[in-house]
Amino acid sequence: MIRLSFVLWAIMLVAWCAMRYPAMRRARRQKTRLDKRTPLDISLLTLCALGLAFMPIAWRAGLLGGLADRSHSPILVIAGVLTGAVFLWLFRRSHKDLGTNWSVTLEVREGHRLVTQGVYAHVRHPMYASFLLWGIAQALLIPNWIAGFAGLVAVLALYCVRQSREEAMMRETFGAEYDAYCARTKRLVPGVF
Repeated sequence: MIRLSFVLWAIMLVAWCAMRYPAMRRARRQKTRLDKRTPLDISLLTLCALGLAFMPIAWRAGLLGGLADRSHSPILVIAGVLTGAVFLWLFRRSHKDLGTNWSVTLEVREGHRLVTQGVYAHVRHPMYASFLLWGIAQALLIPNWIAGFAGLVAVLALYCVRQSREEAMMRETFGAEYDAYCARTKRLVPGVF
């Protein structure tokens, strides 16, 4: 069961990479008009990479030596797979809806427009929501308290630091149009938060 859940997690990681790569290539071709990234942003993105990719691999390779392992069940694996499927759908949909407006860091591109259709019609930060789902899926699939929850902790840290800065950048760029958008959408969960 542990091997299966790790393989399922690894498939999710590979699928994420396959979806992210084309968006990164497109983003490199777009000129940046406003760059608000900081060393803290880069550090938090690195922390996410460590938590969402390195820690489960380190755990499976035995680098944690069994430290903080926990019991595992088929119900957790099923819940992890379902959460992972929603994560991948939302992640893909977010990228598709953003098109050339996407950036891994806090940047506004030349010709950037405010995206309010697709999943963005329901929540302002579906990409962050997808990453939180990834962290939850990992916690369900990886039966280790450290490696399982490392991704979720890292994504929460990234969200808590960047969300307000990202919204300030969007408000600076789009003004009243962004304020109106904020008034009709929630941050992460439609109609709730």
